[in-house]
Order: sequence, then C-alpha cells, then structure tokens
Amino acid sequence: MKKIFTHWIFSVIILIMLMAWGFNDPFVKQTARLKSFDLIQKYDTPTVSQDVVIVEIDERAIEQYGQWPWKRDVIADIVWRLREVGAGVIVLPVLFSEDDRLGGDQALIDALKNNGVVIAQVGTTQTNRNAVPRGVAKIGDPMPWLYEWPGMLGPIESLGASADGVGVINTAPEIDGVVRRLPLLMRVGDEIYPAIAIETIRVAVGDPSYQVKTQQGGVTAMRIPKFKTIDTDANARIWLRWNKQFETVSAVDDFKTLQGKTVIVGITAEGIGGVIATPNGEQYAHMTTATSLQTIINGDNIVRYDYATFVEYITAGVLALILILAAAYAPYWLIGALIVLLYSGTAYGSYFAFTRHLQLWDVSWIILVTTITTFHAVFNRFMKEFFAKQQIKKQFGTYLSPAMVEKLQKNPELLKLGGETRTLTFMFSDIRGFTPISEKYKGNPEGLTKLINRFLTRMTNIVINNNGTIDKYMGDCIMAFWNAPLPCENHAEMAVKTAI
Repeated sequence: MKKIFTHWIFSVIILIMLMAWGFNDPFVKQTARLKSFDLIQKYDTPTVSQDVVIVEIDERAIEQYGQWPWKRDVIADIVWRLREVGAGVIVLPVLFSEDDRLGGDQALIDALKNNGVVIAQVGTTQTNRNAVPRGVAKIGDPMPWLYEWPGMLGPIESLGASADGVGVINTAPEIDGVVRRLPLLMRVGDEIYPAIAIETIRVAVGDPSYQVKTQQGGVTAMRIPKFKTIDTDANARIWLRWNKQFETVSAVDDFKTLQGKTVIVGITAEGIGGVIATPNGEQYAHMTTATSLQTIINGDNIVRYDYATFVEYITAGVLALILILAAAYAPYWLIGALIVLLYSGTAYGSYFAFTRHLQLWDVSWIILVTTITTFHAVFNRFMKEFFAKQQIKKQFGTYLSPAMVEKLQKNPELLKLGGETRTLTFMFSDIRGFTPISEKYKGNPEGLTKLINRFLTRMTNIVINNNGTIDKYMGDCIMAFWNAPLPCENHAEMAVKTAI
C-alpha cells in the first residue's frame, strides 16, 4: 500500500480527478478565472474620454431642485440647457415608467422631440409594459443566444414615442456578481431590444435599425450600418474596458465645456444613485453606460476567444503531466526551476497578451492544476525516499557505522540489486576457552547471556568504529568484513586494526 501511494502514477490519478472535476467548469474554476482577469486589468493604462461627459445629479443639485424624483420639467430644463451649448446625444438612463405625479410630463415630451435624446427601459421579471423594440436585420438566428427577459418595462407611451431612442439599462453580472460584460442586444419573446449604449450610437449616426450576424456557435458580430462592425461573444456581449475615466459636471454647473460631446445624466446623490460591482470596485450604475459607449466608440474591445477555456484546460493537463514526471526523476533544483519558470512564464504571457493585444487568457486553472499535482508528486517522492532511508537504517543501522549508514541513505544506488564481485577482508573473532567458561554458568544462564552481551557489544563498537560491516553472531563468535557494501580502499588494514 505504501508503494502505491508514493508512486508517481498516484499523482497522475490525482491529475485525472482534477481534470474530470474541471471539465464542466465549476463555480470555483469560473470565479478564479474571472478574478485573474480582474487582476490583469489592474495594469490597464487609464484614459480620459474625449467623447463622453457625465452630468451628475449630485447633492448640490438636490439642494437646488429639491428631493428626488424631480418634477420632469426640471429634467427638461437640463436637456434644453445642454442643447443650447451644442451638446451631442443626451442620454437619460432614468426609467420614466409612470406619469409624473407633479405634472411635468408635457415639458419633458417637448424637450425630447427630435432633440437627440435617449431614455431608458429595463428588462423585468414582473411586468411587460410600454416596451420599445427596435428593428434588427438578422443573418442567421440570434434569438436562442440572446439574453432573455420575461418582460420589458418601458417609459410611458408619450415619452417613448417622443424620444429619439430608448435603450435597455440592465447589466449582466458574472457568476460572482461583478459586471465585466454587457449584452448589446436582449430579447423578450420575439422582440429584440438594444442596450442603451448601442442605441445612443444609432441615434448619433441616424440609422433606423441594427444588423446582427449569427453562426452555428452563436452571435459573432453586430453593426449599425453607418458605424463600424462590433465583434461580440456568442451571447451578443462585449467585455467592458474599465480603464475609462470621464469628466463630470454637476447638474447645477455651467455646461459651456460640453459642446459636441455625448452627455450622460447620472444620479450620484447619496441614497439615490444605483451602485454596481466592477473589476475596479463599486461604480455608479450609469458608469456601465458610459464605459460601454466609450469602449464601442474606441473599438478597443477586450477579446476572449471562444476556444480559450478549452486550450487552457488542455494546457494545464499537459504541463502538469510533464511536471509530475520531472518530480519523479529530475533533481529537486530542476523541479523548483521548472515551477518558477511555469509561474512566471504563464503570468507574463497573460500580461503580455492583454497589454499588447487586449486578449484575456486565464492562468489560474493552469497554476491550480500544476501546483496541486506537482507538489503532490514531490511529496510522494520525498516520502518514498524517506521510507527508503528508514529501511536502510533499519537494515544496516546495527551493522554499519552511522557515517556509512548516512552515505547509503544519501546514495541508495550504492546497493546494487543482484550483488557484485568484490575483494573483501573478513575477520572472525571468538572467546578463547569459552567452553570452560560456559560450564561455570550452568546454573546461571542469565549471567552467561549478560557476559556475552557485554563482550559482543564492546567488539561490535570496535568493528563499526573502523568502518566494518557486522555479518553475523555465532554464539561467542563475531564475523565482520570490509569493502562492502560501501567501498573501503584500505580494507585489509582496517580489518587488522580492528583485530588488534
């Protein structure tokens, strides 16, 4: 049993178990992969947007205009002020799903008509009312691949009909609750709804609809005819590049610097603004709209190939198998060097792929698998060698000097299986006149035993101190030899020295 658990094959069995566990991409594996992506994106260089500005409904705005929600003619006033300074598309990621209890809807309707304003709708599990779908030309069938909501809650009909665009503000958090990707298209039944960022671009370029391309493995790309093609994953999502920074202006400030820029009106007042989790920590919900919009405008989409998870899975298994074999046969220093090379090489490769090509490659699975299997293999080898040393000590500890036992423990290969031919020097020593002595102890055998033990112990120590090997004890006789199992060049001299 001990041999089974210390054999390198047992590490291969552990590897097979790990690979079987990771095949279905369990929660732990997914989470580790996503966290590794977050870590690598920490090295992304921050950039300040030249296209998008955020107008904040902050504490100062609440102090001036009163508690939220405001009467909608206040929102209308902000829209008109932005239009007066020549702002670009105005994005209001605010849900106007109910009539204004203060009676300000008409003022907002007037501000929205043909004024380059995009407002919000939201996917919901509770209702389906006033949704505003958008026409999509399809190559292939994208419907099975799109994020689906049971219902869509849109703005009141008068506002939805007046706005130039209505976009979905839902996010799609990953398995750990962090928003890293955003679906550009979503569905409710047979209708398709665009995210508010892509709707903003459609309004900006003046196109009436979208195009989406689907192949056997899912959605591959979408485009607005007057805008460039946007590559997506199979579910029409893009990775958000969270290195974007945006100029912010309070809703009560002067808007003169906002000419020609897309403006997102976001809520940041305490207790009102929604907050989401991102790879860079908590952010206000409207930052998703801003970041996705700027990512699309820049065209600097982060890439995660569909086949990447499979490549990482296989790579981990191959590297782990190589390290298991190395751990079984290579010197310990080489094993350590290979582990360091693996860790540094994969980490740098992931860093290089992202910083130079915006590609995401996961090293967490490779490191997890290789670490567990390699250290298990090294531990097995250590225990195997430890047991071998203990066996040598057990077998030779009473017959060889401690120094010679230590040499055998360090180099067990000195013991050749099957033996070898070698010139030895033997020594036989017994007690002169032992028969008369033993007759005197006829009535006291314990005394005789004590006498012999005292003698043989003393003689054994002399043999061992002179690097001899005890072969056997025969009554009062002790037999020893030199030049085996370890070589001794002056074996004859040492035997004579022992005899003297």
